[in-house]
Amino acid sequence: MIRAALISFLTLAACAPIPGGSVDGVAPQYNGVGTSLLDGDLVQFHVSMSGVAAGADLDNYAECAAAQYALIRGYGFARHVRTKMKQEGGNQMADAVYTISPSLPRGLRTIDAEVVVANCEANGIPTV
Repeated sequence: MIRAALISFLTLAACAPIPGGSVDGVAPQYNGVGTSLLDGDLVQFHVSMSGVAAGADLDNYAECAAAQYALIRGYGFARHVRTKMKQEGGNQMADAVYTISPSLPRGLRTIDAEVVVANCEANGIPTV
């Protein structure tokens, strides 16, 4: 019973609106994703955005890219490894690394790719 409640909570949390927002009323601009396969199941994502107020927007964009990439490769899950962020002018960029896997990986920052991609689509965040 507790397990079912936890799964329901996690599913609902994954569908919640993504935090963040625009800067000065300007809608966020998603400026592209670059991917690099580093080693087997380790993938690097370079994402860029402008018009965002918080790093959470950039994290969400990278997560959406990782989830879609996992699905494209025939995997159902991903796990966040690390993200480095920087800002140049009005652009924010992130260098994020994820592992992709066919089954739920160990760790705290795991991603169910299908759920995340559906959430991204519902919130207007592009994927790969």
